[in-house]
Amino acid sequence: MDDSAGPPLAGITVVALEQAVAAPLATRHLADLGARVIKIERVGEGDFARSYDDAVHGLATHFVWLNRGKESVELDLKSPAGRDALRRLIGRSDVFLQNLAPGAADRLGFGADDLRTDNPGLIVVDMSGYGDAGPYRDRKAYDMLVQAEAGLISVTGSADDAVKTGIPTSDIAAGMYALTAVLSALVRRGVTGVGASVAVSMFDATVEWMGHPLYMRLYGDRQTPRSGVGHAAIVPYDRYPTSDGELLIGVQNDRGWRVLISDVLGRPEFAEDARYATNIERVRRRSEVDELVATETKRFTTAELDQVLAAAGIPAAEIRELDRVVAHPQLAERDRWREVGTEVGPIRALLPPMTFADIELPMGDVPALGQHTEAVLAELDESR
Repeated sequence: MDDSAGPPLAGITVVALEQAVAAPLATRHLADLGARVIKIERVGEGDFARSYDDAVHGLATHFVWLNRGKESVELDLKSPAGRDALRRLIGRSDVFLQNLAPGAADRLGFGADDLRTDNPGLIVVDMSGYGDAGPYRDRKAYDMLVQAEAGLISVTGSADDAVKTGIPTSDIAAGMYALTAVLSALVRRGVTGVGASVAVSMFDATVEWMGHPLYMRLYGDRQTPRSGVGHAAIVPYDRYPTSDGELLIGVQNDRGWRVLISDVLGRPEFAEDARYATNIERVRRRSEVDELVATETKRFTTAELDQVLAAAGIPAAEIRELDRVVAHPQLAERDRWREVGTEVGPIRALLPPMTFADIELPMGDVPALGQHTEAVLAELDESR
């Protein structure tokens, strides 16, 4: 590994007027990639995600997850001095990303058009719940609410009970599209010298992720049913009982079905049975297929079935509680855990998912509120 190459975004400065999950996720990945990220926080309060809980030795889980590697600067944007400091920070930066309420950045004087008049190479990303127009523009847009409006909750859960996802999917979707937009705009700016004004909404991002169910409604004229951990469009693809537990099995195609039913479960008479030979037919007979598979999987222990399936090339997985994810051998064997600093001492954190062959991406400390205010403002004073 040649650390002399430097991280990909070294030399890029990002100013983030952000809170909660979606925007901080995007900028944390930018920080992981080597950008300098200056996080603007409310004086005395900071990002309200700081107070979601106190599970990490007194710090909030969301905050430590989403804000490592950033510099925290407290500014009172209701004051002329605070707004002036922010404008000068943005003027020295490559990217400005914000997720205030729609129209709030413009009212403060930080709209994309105004900022890019002074700095045409600036990349401005405005994040919102529902976009900057339309009847839902000014609605509150918490993750659960957007999941509901985008149809995600309607296809998630069991037949009897619709549920939201267990992680903030709409926030994460928007954050990843904002990250993609920044990286794409930086590439284009490197060629043309021109910055960008980009809008990303949680609603648009989540509706985009609704791919299969959305197209099934458009062209199949039917609602995709909720199917628990099973797959609405593929069978067998669900949890199946073993003699001492259960295992997820996912068969992606008809060849996989033949291998599963013949070579693993020992029922070759069903391999070419016209009732089950194609996925379309198996979906039509979901309960029959699931019962057939479950009858045979009960003959194995979970460990035995997992080994047999792996040897046959049939995808399978255990449903792990999080204590077993923390101790997962795939993370341990690949050395994916590191320590990062916080105001209360070091904590464990996972390496960024983007693994470069020539460099380990930086993992900076989680900042205390206002930790970098004095130093950053001093830089501004020196540049006058």
